[in-house]
Amino acid sequence: MSEPVLHCEVDADGIATLTLNRPQSLNALSRELMERLAATIDELGNDRRVRVLILTGAGRAFCAGLDLKELGTGRGSLGGTDGARVADPASALERFAAPVIGAINGAAVTGGFELALACDVLIASSDARFADTHARVGLAPGWGLSQRLSRAIGIYRAREISLSARWVSAEQAADWGFVNRVVAPDRLMAEARALAGEMLQAQGDMLTRYKAVINDGFALPFGQGMALERGRSRGFNRQVGAQDIEQRREAVLRSNRERD
Repeated sequence: MSEPVLHCEVDADGIATLTLNRPQSLNALSRELMERLAATIDELGNDRRVRVLILTGAGRAFCAGLDLKELGTGRGSLGGTDGARVADPASALERFAAPVIGAINGAAVTGGFELALACDVLIASSDARFADTHARVGLAPGWGLSQRLSRAIGIYRAREISLSARWVSAEQAADWGFVNRVVAPDRLMAEARALAGEMLQAQGDMLTRYKAVINDGFALPFGQGMALERGRSRGFNRQVGAQDIEQRREAVLRSNRERD
C-alpha cells in the first residue's frame, strides 16, 4: 500500500499539522497532492477545533513546485493558473481564517515558494532555500509570487530573485524580511509548535479577527487601512465589558508568573 501524499494531524490543543509527503519527488505538486492539499485546508478551515495550522514538507525539501514530469505527460495540472477549474492550494491558504505557520524544512521552489509566501509566518530551517524559476521554465506565476514577494522585500530585490532564478539561502531570506527567523533543522518543528502555542493564548476568536484586519488593511492604502481598523475596533470593543477585561488581566498575570 502506497504512502498518502499528504499527512494531516490535529492535536488536542487545536494545532493542525499538514506535511507534504512526496519526499522521493521533493514534494513536487502532483495533481493528486494539489487536490488533496486544497481540500484538506478547506476541511480544516471548517473544523472548529483547529486554531492554528502548520505547513511543512517531508524529507529534504519543502516543495519543489509543480510536478514538471507529470505535466510533461499531459496528466498534470497547473493548479488553476491556466484558467482551469481545478484545485488551487494557494487560494485555499488565503481562505483559511486562522494563522498559518510555514515550517520551511528545505528547498521551496517556484510553486513551493508561492505556497510558502501564502503562509502568515515563516520559520525556516538553516537547510531551507528559495528560488523562483518561473522565467526559466517558461511558466507565468499565478499563486501570488510576483506580488507577495515585492511587497515583502521591495521590488528591486524581488526582481533580482525572480528574473535571475538565483537561490536565496534561509539566512538571506531572513535578512531580507520574508522569513521570520532561521533555526537548526532539528529545532524547526519544535519552534513552529512553540509559536503556535503562544498564538493559542489569544482570547476567543481574536486570532482570526486580528489576522483578518492585518491582511485586509494591508491590501488597502494606509488611510483606508486605518479607517478599516477603527471601524472594526469600535464594533468589537463595544461588546467588551469591565469584567471581561479584569478576568483577562488576571489570566495574563497568571501566565506571566508561570513563565517566570
